[in-house]
Amino acid sequence: MSHVTGVDAPPSFDLSDPGFDVTSPPVHRARERDWYVETNWGWAVLRHAEAGALLRDRRFRQGNARWPEQNGIHSGLFHDWWAETLLSLEGDDHARIRRLLVPAFRKRTIEAMRPRFQALALELVEAFAARGTVELVSEFAEPYAARIICVLLGLPEDHWRQVAHWADDLGASFSIDVGNQVPRIEAALDGLLGYVDEVVADRTAHPRDDLVSDLVRATTEGDRLSRDELGVALVFLAFAGMETTRNQLALAVQTLLRHPDQWRLLAQRPELGGNAVEEVMRVNPTVTWITREAVEDVDLFGLHVPRGGIVQVLSHSAGTDPHAMPDPAFDITEERPPHHGFGAGVHHCLGHFVARTDMAVALPLLAQWLPAAEPDGPGEWLPVSGNTGAVRFPIRFTPRAAG
Repeated sequence: MSHVTGVDAPPSFDLSDPGFDVTSPPVHRARERDWYVETNWGWAVLRHAEAGALLRDRRFRQGNARWPEQNGIHSGLFHDWWAETLLSLEGDDHARIRRLLVPAFRKRTIEAMRPRFQALALELVEAFAARGTVELVSEFAEPYAARIICVLLGLPEDHWRQVAHWADDLGASFSIDVGNQVPRIEAALDGLLGYVDEVVADRTAHPRDDLVSDLVRATTEGDRLSRDELGVALVFLAFAGMETTRNQLALAVQTLLRHPDQWRLLAQRPELGGNAVEEVMRVNPTVTWITREAVEDVDLFGLHVPRGGIVQVLSHSAGTDPHAMPDPAFDITEERPPHHGFGAGVHHCLGHFVARTDMAVALPLLAQWLPAAEPDGPGEWLPVSGNTGAVRFPIRFTPRAAG
């Protein structure tokens, strides 16, 4: 929702309104008027160039640290855990913990897992290809994302349903309704923290060749990672990696099905999978805004942001900005300026190679095995503000003959 206080007054957007759509025409019209707009949570950046400059400006820090307080949450398990996640940490602590996690997420490490991702995607698709219908979230996106997280962390793959359930409930942390979701979030946190503690205890006693064992060693060697920091980091990796990939996969298929020619092209040219991921995240990202907080008074392209001021980058608006690209229409063959779906600067998403690789594997395979696919009804979707995605996304397609 937006309102205008006078004939020529600039709009003001209510980002907390469940009916507000960050991809809507009012946002595009505001982008034509100026590079930013006022909101109920500070300002929102609407254009590509200014978005990139803001995200790399060291006069701003990650703005999510204040998210619980902004929603009336001032204490408790969720409040305390949130303050210790990579999203909230800054400076030396952020750099130290990130440095310890980076080796597991390097491009060559993730590329070596591509055959495993391919086999998993094929296993899931084969289960419904002959049927001609699929509920994409529960039958593909969620098990695919959750099992990949289990593989990355060295958890038993048959635990994926419970891990996914906890991660799904923790996903409410990014909801614009987070203030009403605290009991659900804290129950998931309690369960996942307890589970991770058992895994850490097992790897301490019986080290393996996996990420958890590597991080357990980091609690006693070199750059120290405390047991509490280890638990917080593992819970965050499990939930963030699963929830965002699941949501982005559904949004990717939604976008491609709105452009049937692109769906067919992807089936014919699977090498375009990586480019398809970039295009989807440019026009239909699950992370619809990225938050920054000014650490000092800042004058930014004529906008004065006082210390403590909050600025949001609206990902879709920046990604489809005609000031940055002459024709922003969806096209998986085009090379575009980098989108901001994974953030930028020191808080650039740690797991971006995982997300890019697993989606680049999954999307062409889905296009090949689900010909003539189209939505089978409207499905059920989260608000297009905050972190968005599908709750249910039924699809029908031409069945594939068995054998």
